Formats: sequence, C-alpha cells, structure tokens
Amino acid sequence: MGFQISALNIDQFSHLFGQDREMLAGQGVQRIVVDNNPGFPCRVSLRDAEVGEKVLLMNYEHQPMPTPFRSSHAIFVRESASQAIPNRNEIPEMFRHRLLSVRAFDESAMMIDADVIDGERLESLLEHMLANKSTDILHIHNAKPGCYAALVKRC
Repeated sequence: MGFQISALNIDQFSHLFGQDREMLAGQGVQRIVVDNNPGFPCRVSLRDAEVGEKVLLMNYEHQPMPTPFRSSHAIFVRESASQAIPNRNEIPEMFRHRLLSVRAFDESAMMIDADVIDGERLESLLEHMLANKSTDILHIHNAKPGCYAALVKRC
C-alpha cells in the first residue's frame, strides 16, 4: 500500500504575495521575515523557509466539514514558494526533524485515530493508519507548536 502527501495549492495564496501590510492585516495575515531555520515550514513548498525570506502567517481551515472536528490553525506560506508535488511514498525533508501528530479521519470527517511520532519514523505510522479500511484521509500536524502541515491519502 502507498501514500501520497499533498501540499496546499499555491493558487489559494498567490493573491496575497507582495500585498501591502494594511491589505494583509485586513485579512488577518502577517508578513514575517524569517530569523531562524528550521522554524517556518511552508505548507505550499513543504520546505522550511531560509533566514531572510518573507513568509505569510495566516489562519487556514484544514478541516472544513461541519463535524466536531472542524478545525483551523495558523500556517506559514513562503512568498517565494513554488508548488510542492511529492512523489508517491515520499516524505519531504521538513517533516524529518519534527515531532508530528497524525490524525486519521473517516469519510464523514470524524477522527478515528491519532498518534504522535518522530518525523524520522513517519512512514510506518502513515502505513499503519492507512491500513485501516475506515481511514479516508490523514492530517499531519506539527506537534510543537501544532500547526497543520499536510494532507495524506492512500494510493
């Protein structure tokens, strides 16, 4: 069995790139100049931003279904991001050095499993959770500080 990690689509955010501070603030978005690496993981490029790069910090609704698990949280998007399209069964490097929370959801967007794992061992947990036939999708979150990171599907 395989898995596919998906980044957020750049088209959802590109209209914000280069906008002035007031326009961004009106939409609840902040521009930050990166001051350390790692520390600013981009949800579009699935890469940590480099020191000196500009990122947009914003709220993103990653679980929009009207269930008790509907959820949104802060994410970073690099203004210089290019769309990440990981290969089948590929774990992007930005996951490898983080403590991760993985949450399994069924077709009704109800959480059916969850666990925390060191990113170096992420494949085993993804495969284990996807082996459950009730699992529809997985969400990966950074356990520290807990931001949504990526979607995973069975392939």
